[in-house]
Amino acid sequence: MRSISELIEHYLKRILQQSPDGVIEIQRNDLADEFQCVPSQINYVISTRFTLEKGYIVQSKRGGGGYIRIQKIQLPSNGNLLEYVFQTIGDSIDQDTSEGLIHQLHEAGHVSEREAKLVRAAMSREVLSLNLPLRDEIRAKLLKAMLVSLLSR
Repeated sequence: MRSISELIEHYLKRILQQSPDGVIEIQRNDLADEFQCVPSQINYVISTRFTLEKGYIVQSKRGGGGYIRIQKIQLPSNGNLLEYVFQTIGDSIDQDTSEGLIHQLHEAGHVSEREAKLVRAAMSREVLSLNLPLRDEIRAKLLKAMLVSLLSR
């Protein structure tokens, strides 16, 4: 059985996919009522599963007419995709950001599930057991090399 967090995540992703402009606005309390959970559970799901690294922009407005707006970032077309990847990675990248980028590329269909798993495994801090900042610099170089290979098919 799936956890309440997974159910909320899948619900939000489904309505985002149905949105013509890739943006939704939700009322935190209304969503909490719908899932029979506390509003902080909604905050938890949004703050951990709808991050910039995973391809989402989240804005919130507090108060009586408050809302949470979630927008899916659209990856550039194939021509500009490598440029976007290189800009995102830069000269160094931490594990969370690299996993978020891999997640975006997988969700957009640019890499398969198997490829995403392989790249994530190679990017882990357990594999790259070096001290910072060297670890993040090596991760960036490896990630760029792997993604150039995967995205240049």
